[in-house]
Amino acid sequence: MRKLILSVFTFISLVCAPVISAAEDVKIGVLYPLTGPVAQVGKDAVAAVKTALDIINNSHNIAGMPLAKDAGLKGLGGGKISIVVGDHGGKPDVGVGETEKMLNSDKVHAMFGAYYSSVTGAASQVSERAGIPWVNGESTSPKLTTRGFKYFFRVTPHDGEFTQLMFEFIEDFNKKNNANLNTLGIIHEDTLWGSDSGSTQNAMAEEKGYNVVEKISYKASTTTLTSEVQRLKAKDPDVTLPSQYTADAFLFLNTAKELDYNPKLLIAQNAGYVDPTFISTMGADAEGVISRSPFNTDLAKTIPMIGTINEIFKKHSGGRDLSDVPARAFTGFMALAIAIDNAGSTDPEKIREALANLDVPGDALIVPYKGIKFGADGQNEAVRGVLMQVQNGKYCTVYPFELAACKLKYPMPTWSER
Repeated sequence: MRKLILSVFTFISLVCAPVISAAEDVKIGVLYPLTGPVAQVGKDAVAAVKTALDIINNSHNIAGMPLAKDAGLKGLGGGKISIVVGDHGGKPDVGVGETEKMLNSDKVHAMFGAYYSSVTGAASQVSERAGIPWVNGESTSPKLTTRGFKYFFRVTPHDGEFTQLMFEFIEDFNKKNNANLNTLGIIHEDTLWGSDSGSTQNAMAEEKGYNVVEKISYKASTTTLTSEVQRLKAKDPDVTLPSQYTADAFLFLNTAKELDYNPKLLIAQNAGYVDPTFISTMGADAEGVISRSPFNTDLAKTIPMIGTINEIFKKHSGGRDLSDVPARAFTGFMALAIAIDNAGSTDPEKIREALANLDVPGDALIVPYKGIKFGADGQNEAVRGVLMQVQNGKYCTVYPFELAACKLKYPMPTWSER
């Protein structure tokens, strides 16, 4: 009888013992342009995602970096994240097809990407219909977070916020130097991103009382910008504001040099002007160009984690240093991973809820955002950017003035001075 009682007790103990769940792994679809004119941007963004995976899936001693200490996601019992990478080549229809494959065949739990606003806009409609969260780290068309989507979250500032930064700079520059920068020339390509950027700049200029002497839209596939540059040269605005991807940025500057058009200030809306190949391709002809950005390596003086993350990034990028887009991609992917860890689940609805409630402090980031906290529209409400100028072959932060690593060079050097 005693043996029977002990056997029954042992059986009950085993049945009632707490069950330790196995680690739950996560699969994320990652979509970028890996071929085409901005392929290097896409490759660097994927390298940034792999940097995040290295930090998340392995144990690293990085003070202040979330998910670095433990190997895997603690909220999922140590589960690891894997990725499925797709190439959209800058084409929205290809991005849609890749997304459908990742959702239906690869069974990803969330989507991430895709740099081009036009691709992000089209492809994220697929994930929205499927009820799968999409996190974006670097697409800046303001319209992306005005669609009423429930599953779309953007970590980066959008062009409205970046444009606000540009106008704050112009106003501060005028006050600090007793200057009168007043006339603007706007030039942009005609995809979703370029058109939104140009329209946003034009509307803000009107609101703030600046005189837009030229607003030029051109076909993104153009092979000549001669007439456009001639128009800008004739009006000679105080500030030129281009929104151009890589090939167009090269074409614009080469044409400006050929026609001896010398802008006093050129403040670019990022994109081609911070492409990893921009300075190496343009050489001295890049001197004096200003671009908005949420990141620059000289911010390492105030954000020590940048140096540590950069060393890990170089292992995945073939020795390339962090730059604007990969820094934003890294930040966006880490935000998604933190949300999944907080959710403690791969269930898309729980991930969506965790994203909606995410609150990451600024000192946990490698970009100068005040943090990551999404509004009801899915836009990060704690964003902040900088302006950087090419000086002596490197990007140097020049604004906000309290974060500046270099003094602004104004006017920018003429072609004969470079």
